[in-house]
Amino acid sequence: MIDLKTDSLLINREVYENLESIIRRKAFSNGYIFYGPEGIGKKQTAIKFIQEIFDKYSSNSNIEKKIIDKNHPDFLLIEPTYFFKGNLINRSEAEPSKNNKGIIRIEQIRNLKTFLGQKSIESGGKIVLIDDAHLLNEASSNCLLKTLEEPTNGIFILLTSRLNLLLDTIISRCQLIRFKSFSYKQLEIFIRNNLDSSVLDIYEGINLKDFITTANGSPGKILKDIKHWNELPNEIKENFDFPLSDNLEILKFAKIISEGIDIDQQIFLINLVQKKCWAKTKNKKIVKKLEDLKVHLLGFVQPRLAWEVTLLKIAIEDL
Repeated sequence: MIDLKTDSLLINREVYENLESIIRRKAFSNGYIFYGPEGIGKKQTAIKFIQEIFDKYSSNSNIEKKIIDKNHPDFLLIEPTYFFKGNLINRSEAEPSKNNKGIIRIEQIRNLKTFLGQKSIESGGKIVLIDDAHLLNEASSNCLLKTLEEPTNGIFILLTSRLNLLLDTIISRCQLIRFKSFSYKQLEIFIRNNLDSSVLDIYEGINLKDFITTANGSPGKILKDIKHWNELPNEIKENFDFPLSDNLEILKFAKIISEGIDIDQQIFLINLVQKKCWAKTKNKKIVKKLEDLKVHLLGFVQPRLAWEVTLLKIAIEDL
């Protein structure tokens, strides 16, 4: 049975029971799509699911480690690739560019035929896990569709936070497994059971409730956001008072942000600023300007200029 550990609250109870039923009845589909928000435990659950399937054919106690290390002969992980210093590499091999999340290329899907055509060594069939399947490009999507249409000795598990970006024909050939967002109370329990308070560097003006309310039901996002907060320069955390009104302070703050933190941290900061501004002013126009700032940053607008213009407009709005 899938082990629901107290330190693994990313497993959704409804999903857990559904997958347990599939394993118990051995009613396996050719393809599954695990979909839901980022940081909600899709990949962890998929690995547990794969481990349980392989356990039916092997008594090897190292199955989970082999899967995680990508050393199991009957398991293949496909993930987005991107160019790094002129070389094409898998996303997990190095920290990707913040503006380059990678794509899944047709060559990766074509290689599936060789993998699936080989005889299973330690299990009754092959299993392919495709991470961030919404990053399949058009050619690789069509190639995957053809592979799904053909009889194979394998099971496909696609992970995605953007189900709408997958081809409808791919969706129709897979069993959908939905991962729902967790409730505020569940996230409180997650923090209490999984986080050592000594690692939290929370300054006056912000608390754990701020992280929970901006997490959109995702435990993984809470962990990521706390990490972002702890890595922010003290100059930002100690002057976390919005909206700002002094023009010189605004220009100085924009410089610190644009030169001191990366785009992911800037997006995180905007989310916190939105919450703080709304609590202080209840001004929808300010919140909208901050939302526009996120769009500009993700659209490769020069960060310092984007922050300066936005914060100056907010200062005028707040007069």
